[in-house]
Amino acid sequence: MILDERNCREEAILEATRAIMTAGRTAPKGKGLDLIEIITLIGDDRHTLAEAMRRTSEETGLKFLLRDAENIEASLAVILVGTRQQTLGLNCGYCGYAHCADKANYPNVPCALNTIDIGVALGSMATKAADLRLDTRIMFSAGYTAQRMGLMKGCRQILAMPISISSKSPFFDRVSTR
Repeated sequence: MILDERNCREEAILEATRAIMTAGRTAPKGKGLDLIEIITLIGDDRHTLAEAMRRTSEETGLKFLLRDAENIEASLAVILVGTRQQTLGLNCGYCGYAHCADKANYPNVPCALNTIDIGVALGSMATKAADLRLDTRIMFSAGYTAQRMGLMKGCRQILAMPISISSKSPFFDRVSTR
C-alpha cells in the first residue's frame, strides 16, 4: 500500500485536533474547577466562521478580521476554547473587586481565574500542536466572532486556534489590514 501525505490530511487533522483538545482538557484549572469548553470546526463550519468574520468586520470596522478570515479559510480546522463565567470564591481581588460577592453586580467582568484557565489550556494546546509539527496561531478575532455567533452557548472569552498542515504557515508573513 502507498499513502500519499496530501491524501491523508483530512484524517490527520481529525486525529491531531482530538489530541490537541485533550491537551486543553487536561491542563490545570483554577481550584480544580473545569469551566473550559473546547470544540473543533472543520469543513463548512470553518467557512461559516470565516464569512461571519467578514460580516463582523463590516459591522464593527475592525479590519484585522478580514485578514484573519483569510487565515481561517487557509486552515484545515479551527479549535475554539471558551470558559463559562463563574467566580471561584477565592476573594483574591485579581478581577479588580476585593471580594467575589462585590463582582456579582457586574456579570460581564470575568473572574480572572477563568481567564487564566483559558490561557493555560491554550498553552498546553499550542505545545501539543508544536509536538505534532502543525502550524497554528491563537486568534482573538475568530473567538470574538464565534462568541457573537453563539457557537459556544454559555461561554465567554472565546479564543481560537486555527490549524494548518501545509508547506508554509499561512499564519505568518500576513499583510496587515489594520
